[in-house]
Amino acid sequence: MEKFVAVAGNIGVGKSTLVKLLSKSLNWIPFYEPVAENPYLADFYEDMQAWAFHSQIYFLTSRLRIHRQLMNMDGSVIQDRSVYEDAEIFAHNLYLQDAISERDYNAYSELYDVLVEFLPPPDLVIYLRASVPTLLERISKRDRSYERTISASYLADLNELYESWVEHFDLCPVLTVPSDNLDYVSKPQHLALIVDKVRDILMGKEEVRFVL
Repeated sequence: MEKFVAVAGNIGVGKSTLVKLLSKSLNWIPFYEPVAENPYLADFYEDMQAWAFHSQIYFLTSRLRIHRQLMNMDGSVIQDRSVYEDAEIFAHNLYLQDAISERDYNAYSELYDVLVEFLPPPDLVIYLRASVPTLLERISKRDRSYERTISASYLADLNELYESWVEHFDLCPVLTVPSDNLDYVSKPQHLALIVDKVRDILMGKEEVRFVL
């Protein structure tokens, strides 16, 4: 049976890596977050207030397009970050930080609410949970120039929003993976544990919410 799985989580948590590993293990088609393609991203990290709305509109448009493409794929697919996170985590956080005005945020939210009604939800969301020190370490290792100004407080704010979002997300089952403790890159047994839980949830053998 064809499945649609989304991998969610904060910046630097390891979403792309897990998508790559799971797609190979389960013979699924991977779809990665188009970060490098966002023409506003570098400017956004330099001046969030000036470029936040532009960047979020680009991400929302791109993610919606990908989501629709996934519905037409032959075979199971796994996506790096969902459309829900763009609106309910990142845009919301920028609004709380006054980087997006109330007028722009309301317009963005109305657009999101209308469009997402037409999107079939995933069969499963895998939420990667990690502490701020872990996120900062991983961001530093990949050394993307536009991420060097990301602060610990910004990541902490996102983590709080992620926890609240996951707690209330009810469109599909959620598997929470504690990424501080599991090393699915260098320890095959950790990856196998995730693969087994994913299979069990998709086959209806586990509860709607499960934490490794």
